[in-house]
Amino acid sequence: MTVTAYVTVKAHTGDADRLREAIAGIEGVVDVDIVAGDVDFIAKVAVEGPDDVRDIAASKVRTLEGVEDTHTYIAMD
Repeated sequence: MTVTAYVTVKAHTGDADRLREAIAGIEGVVDVDIVAGDVDFIAKVAVEGPDDVRDIAASKVRTLEGVEDTHTYIAMD
């Protein structure tokens, strides 16, 4: 079973291009879109389980320099 999740990312000003590339390079991230609104990116994650989602969101994305905040949403269907 594949778990799909969406990680929203708020970035520091000036770090958007570098962060988009860094996030896109993380294993399990299948797409990264720049969006308008109160966040800068939405990353789509497809992995084997919820622990993998946590690892990507908390240990990989959140720790990148320039990331101000993240929120993670696991798809229910």
